[in-house]
Amino acid sequence: MEDALKLEYEAKNGWSLLDEGARKELTAFCEDYKKFLDDAKTEVEATEVLTAAAKAAGFTDIEEVIAQGGSVCPGTKLYAVNRGKSCAFIVTGKDDPTSGMKMIGAHIDCPRLDLKPRPLYEDSGFVLAKTHYYGGIKKYQWVAMPLALHGVVFSDMGRKKLNVKLGEDENDPVLYITDLLPHLAGGQMGKPASQVIGAEQLNVVTGSVPAYKAPEPAEEAKPEDQECKDKPENGGNDSLKTLILKLINEKYGLKEEDFFRAEFEIVPALKAKDVGLDRGLIGAYGQDDRVCAYTAFRSLLDFEGVPDKTLLVYLSDKEEIGSMGNTGARSCWLENLILELVHLHDAAYGMLELRRSMRNTKFLSADVTAAFDPTFADVSDKLNVAFAGGGIAFEKYTGSGGKYGSSDASAQLVTYIVDCLDQAGVPWQLTEMGKVDVGGGGTIAQFMADLGMDVIDCGVPVLSMHSPYELTSKADVFWTYKAYLAFLRA
Repeated sequence: MEDALKLEYEAKNGWSLLDEGARKELTAFCEDYKKFLDDAKTEVEATEVLTAAAKAAGFTDIEEVIAQGGSVCPGTKLYAVNRGKSCAFIVTGKDDPTSGMKMIGAHIDCPRLDLKPRPLYEDSGFVLAKTHYYGGIKKYQWVAMPLALHGVVFSDMGRKKLNVKLGEDENDPVLYITDLLPHLAGGQMGKPASQVIGAEQLNVVTGSVPAYKAPEPAEEAKPEDQECKDKPENGGNDSLKTLILKLINEKYGLKEEDFFRAEFEIVPALKAKDVGLDRGLIGAYGQDDRVCAYTAFRSLLDFEGVPDKTLLVYLSDKEEIGSMGNTGARSCWLENLILELVHLHDAAYGMLELRRSMRNTKFLSADVTAAFDPTFADVSDKLNVAFAGGGIAFEKYTGSGGKYGSSDASAQLVTYIVDCLDQAGVPWQLTEMGKVDVGGGGTIAQFMADLGMDVIDCGVPVLSMHSPYELTSKADVFWTYKAYLAFLRA
C-alpha cells in the first residue's frame, strides 16, 4: 500500500518549502514587487522603470552598439526599447546564436480606461471626461472608486515628452465615475451584468466648482451693460470646462487641443497592499501581467556569470487587445531584434541564421492564469486548476473550447522545463484555465510558436483577474521568480 501511494502525484504547497531564510528573501522580493506595481501603472511607465533599473545594472542600449558598428562577446548586457511601450533585456551567451536562445516573454499592458481623443464636456454642474475601455473588463467594477490619470503628451514634432500623473500622490485629488443609487436602480439591476454599466456611461468626474463671482457694486447697472461685462472676453465668468482646462494648463501647460494627440489612461488610484491577517497575499492593480514581467526581469537581472545560450526577456504591449500594432507581439520587432543579435555575433549572419536561432529557441510565455476560487468553484476542474500558493502554474495549452488559439507545447518541452524546476527544488503546477467549455484565454505563446520556437505558457495564478484590484499569493510570486531563474541557469 505504501509503495502504491508513492505512485500517485502529490501537489506541493509553496509555503511549506520555505525555511526562515527563504521567507525573509520572499518578503524582501515582494516589497520590491509592490513598489514596482505602484511606480508602473502603464506600459510606458513599466518600460521606463525597468529600463532605468537595467541601466543601473550595467545594461547598454543595443542601438548604441549598432550605431558604433560594434559586436558582442559572451556576457554582454543589452536592452532594447520599442517606441517606449515594449522592451527587451539580453545577456549574450557563449554558444553560437543559431543553436538557439532561452527566452521569457510577458506583457506590460493591462485592462484600463483610455480617455477619448476629445474627452472633456460640461453637463449639469459637472465637468466629465469620456473614456473608451481597453481590454476585457467588467465595466461595473470601474465605478464608485478612486481613479488616477496617467499619460504622455508629445510636442516639438514628437521630440519632447511630458509625463502626466494625477491622483497617486497622497495630496492629489482623485477622479471618479458615478454609479446609480440602489433606490433608483430597479431597471439597472434587472439587466445582464455586461449591461449594468454601459461603455458610454464610464464618464470620469473631473470638476464641479463654478467660478467665483465677486458681489456687484451697489449702484444699479443697465441690463445691457451687465450682459457685456459677463462675456468671457471681457473678464466675466468662465465656464466650468474652461476652469478645469485652466487648472490643467497651470499644472501641465496643456490646452484642450493637446488631448487630441496625447495618450491618457485612467487606472485605479490604489496602492499595492498585503491582503489577509497573515499578509500572505498581494492586492494591486495590473498584476496581469506585470507580476510575470517583473519576476522575469528580476530573474535576468539576478543571473550571475556568463550563460551558454543567449538569454532574453521580452516584455510586449497590446496583449490585452490581441497583440496587434507595432508594439505588440504580432509585430516583427522581436524578430528584427533577434536578427540584430545574430548579426552582432557574426556580421556574415543573416536571415537563414535568424531562422535557425528561432527554431532552436525555448520560450516561456510568462502570463498569469486563474487561481482556484472556492466561492466560484463550479467554473474549474479541481484536478486541473492552479491553486494559490502552489507555485508557478504551467499550461501546456491555452485557447478555448477545442484548444482554439493554442500553441500546445510538446511533451518533450514540458519534460525539459519541469526537470529544470525539480532539480532546482521549485514547486510547480500543470494546469488549465477553467472547465473546457466554460471559457478560455490566449497569450503571446501562439505568436512565438509561429516563429518556430518551442513555447509553453507559465505564470502566477491570480484571483479576480482583470478587476481593478487583483490578488496573488506571495509564495507564487516568489517561486515564479525562482522558476524563471532556474530555467535561465539550466
